Amino acid sequence: MIFIDSHCHIDGKAFDGERDEIVRRAKAAGVKALLNIGTGNPHDGEIARAVEVAEHYENVFASVGVHPHDAKLYDDKAEETLVNLTKSAKVIAWGEIGLDYYYDHSPRDVQREVFIRQIRKAKELDLPIIIHSRDADDETVGILTDECSYEGFRGIMHCFGGTAEMAESLMKLGFLISFAGNVTFKKAENLRDAARVVPLEKLLIETDCPFLTPVPFRGKRNEPAFVVHTAQFLAGFYGVELEKIANRTSENFLNFFRLNLIPEGNQ
Repeated sequence: MIFIDSHCHIDGKAFDGERDEIVRRAKAAGVKALLNIGTGNPHDGEIARAVEVAEHYENVFASVGVHPHDAKLYDDKAEETLVNLTKSAKVIAWGEIGLDYYYDHSPRDVQREVFIRQIRKAKELDLPIIIHSRDADDETVGILTDECSYEGFRGIMHCFGGTAEMAESLMKLGFLISFAGNVTFKKAENLRDAARVVPLEKLLIETDCPFLTPVPFRGKRNEPAFVVHTAQFLAGFYGVELEKIANRTSENFLNFFRLNLIPEGNQ
């Protein structure tokens, strides 16, 4: 039985000084691979740091992209930087990209423009995309429908927070749907309503650490080892054995990214 954390941020300052231990605890918990998401200012090395972390550890991979919070910083130079980072063998996706109308840290028109531009660049590079969407369900689905209805498209809706209808629309486009620790929260019935329409063959699990720590550790800093608790919750929710959730979501991840895990001890 293996688990994969399909979306984490272990390059962040929250893990400085104990990153080796964080990765060790994940492996001890059965989490055999991590996808570390590169976000932040594209001009100051933050995103490159995510790639460096992935290159340091076996079975840790990376994505690069400009989050909607930082869309106002996206320009030709930023794009050049990201394209250069994709030359690393450890970079397997472009993201997280999308729309965030909850915080509006970048103007909405800029978010939309940069979202579309990054989708097209990922398509050019034949990289799957990882989507962030908050309070922007209709526009997110609209843009993805317009831009991603092409043969060979691959995408993940990370930390799903939309409606069941949104999940169904995205799965028709070929998206995998990833749930984080917030699906375990007592008041997250809306997320569980969405999870009801997601079949196991479309399911991923993630931590989005250091955020969204699942029950029973809510209130503490999240880390990849805790993805097991989200898997345990979903096993109960779907009425299946934990092993089925673990192995199915891991198989979905590996097939999606066309990966074989590196045997432990090899780089």
